[in-house]
Amino acid sequence: MRLSNFRYTLPKTKIADHPADPRDSCKMMVLNRRKKDIEHKVFEDIASYFKKGDLLILNNSRVFPAKIFGQKEKTDAKIEVFLLRVLNREAGLWDVLVDPARKVRVGNKIYFDEDVVAEVVDNTTSRGRTIRFLNPEIDVFSLVDRIGNVPLPPYFTRKSKDSDKENYQTVYANQTGSVVAPMAGLHFTMPLLQKIQKIGVKVLPITLHPSLSTFNAIEVEDVSKHKMDSEYFNIPYQTAMEINETKMKKSGRVIAVGTTTCRVLEANATVDGKIKFGQGWTDKFIYPPYQFKVTDALVTNFQQPETTLLMVVSAFAEHRLLMDAYKVALKNDYKFLAYGDAMFIH
Repeated sequence: MRLSNFRYTLPKTKIADHPADPRDSCKMMVLNRRKKDIEHKVFEDIASYFKKGDLLILNNSRVFPAKIFGQKEKTDAKIEVFLLRVLNREAGLWDVLVDPARKVRVGNKIYFDEDVVAEVVDNTTSRGRTIRFLNPEIDVFSLVDRIGNVPLPPYFTRKSKDSDKENYQTVYANQTGSVVAPMAGLHFTMPLLQKIQKIGVKVLPITLHPSLSTFNAIEVEDVSKHKMDSEYFNIPYQTAMEINETKMKKSGRVIAVGTTTCRVLEANATVDGKIKFGQGWTDKFIYPPYQFKVTDALVTNFQQPETTLLMVVSAFAEHRLLMDAYKVALKNDYKFLAYGDAMFIH
């Protein structure tokens, strides 16, 4: 596939700045792959598409308010530090982005609120740095909960607000470490999940902390040449066993909530469609054509052009069908991206 196959025009007016309230009141496009037809629903209707024996697999990754501001030593220049991931928690080492990068060099110290100090110990990319927090007792995750800002996606034109700390988080998030919310899960409410469980659907967790590269447009025309960043994942034993039993007995469908969940499942699938449990790192890249081994249905959002997210959905839905559906969505005023509307593909 060529990159140009995943290009479409997304007007800024179609990008939602705020989520629907309540979450499950947003629009939902239902795409039937076999019949190749489209239904227009609201998200709370999704329960009617599930049946007893299905498995709903959620990414329980929790976003932390990863943007903090400090002052550079001596000059007092204001520095934005975007905490990407912890490299060594005991040593206080973090992989970060800094802005303005030209003012931040190896050996510089940056001072934050609460007398917290970090030292720049390495350059990684043009904006990337490795920093070490010098306060031995500091819990960085607790610190950013107090002084940090929500890392909204770069396509937002507004700054983050206090309400984003709740809105840019799934209601079931409990595994802290992500700088990107698993978007498809943002539509679920606890009452809706309880309703789904009462049908006889088992709701099961996995974890994947998606990286910022989620938002990056691919830069090579031959998409097979693109390399994904490695991302941490964990598949609990119980989740793997439930999937394997369901697949073996053919007693229900495996419904993945989001492309992150889908990639973790497919990255850890055996040739016969079973799942391996455990934790690790994955750079699984799914694009058309791809034979899905585990995922039977997919809950997703409307994705940015030329991104890996769009390619996963395209591989699952069949490329032409999906792009036609996107044209319908644009004509019917669906909202796109993180705070936008939903799509259910089955």
